[in-house]
Amino acid sequence: MKHLAFALVFLLSGTAHAETLTLLTEEYPPYNFSKNGVISGASVEQAELMMKAVGTPYSLEILPWARALSLTENQPWTCLFTTGHDDERDKRFKWVEPLLVDRMVMVRKTGSGVNPANVEEAKRFTVGTQRGDFSASYLQKHDFPKIDLAADMETTAKKLLSNRIDLMMTSEKTFQMMRDQGAALESALVLEGKFYGFACNLSVPDALVKGMQAQLDKLIADGTQDRIFVKYGLRPNH
Repeated sequence: MKHLAFALVFLLSGTAHAETLTLLTEEYPPYNFSKNGVISGASVEQAELMMKAVGTPYSLEILPWARALSLTENQPWTCLFTTGHDDERDKRFKWVEPLLVDRMVMVRKTGSGVNPANVEEAKRFTVGTQRGDFSASYLQKHDFPKIDLAADMETTAKKLLSNRIDLMMTSEKTFQMMRDQGAALESALVLEGKFYGFACNLSVPDALVKGMQAQLDKLIADGTQDRIFVKYGLRPNH
C-alpha cells in the first residue's frame, strides 16, 4: 500500500508540473522584433501579459517565418504569432485570436503610377511579399503569375522602393505605420480583412488554449490591447 501511495504521489506531482510552451515569432516590427537581445513589440506585450496570467511556463524565440511556421506545425507544445488565420491554415492549428484585426493591402511606391482597379488587374504586376506568409498563399491561390518572395517584409519593402517590384502585399496597419514613419509608400488596392493571432500545434491542450483565449479576451475588453497598439504607433482595432 505504501508503494502504491508513493507511486500515486509521484504521478500526480509529475502531471502537476506544467510543460514549457514554446512561443515562436519573427522579425516583423512593430508586432514582434528584437533590439539589443530583447524581444518586444505590440503582439509580444500581449503574449507576455497573457502567459503571466495563465501561469504556464513559456519560452520566446525569434526565427525566420517559414522555419517558425514549419516548426509550429510539427513540434508539440509550440505556438506561433502573429499569424494570419485563413482557410488554408484553419485546420492545421488551434487558434487564439485576435492579437490583431486588419485588412490586407497592396502598396505601391509613391508616384509609381501602378494603379490596379481590382485583383485581376493587379496580376499584370510583380507583387512582392514574405515567404511563408499567408499573403503569399493568397497570391498563389489567386493565380498571380509574378510573385516575388523574400525572407522578410523589410526586404520586400526595400525591393519596392528600389523599383525591383511593382507592388507589396502587407497588412493595412503595417503599411500605415511605415507611411507614418516617412516611407514613400501609398495604398494601391485594399483587399479582404483578416484575424491574426496565435497558431498552436494541435497537441497543445484545449484547456491551455481556452485559458490563453480568455486572457486575450480580457485584454481586448478592458482596452489594454488598443493602448498597446497606440504605444507602438498603430491604430486601435476599434
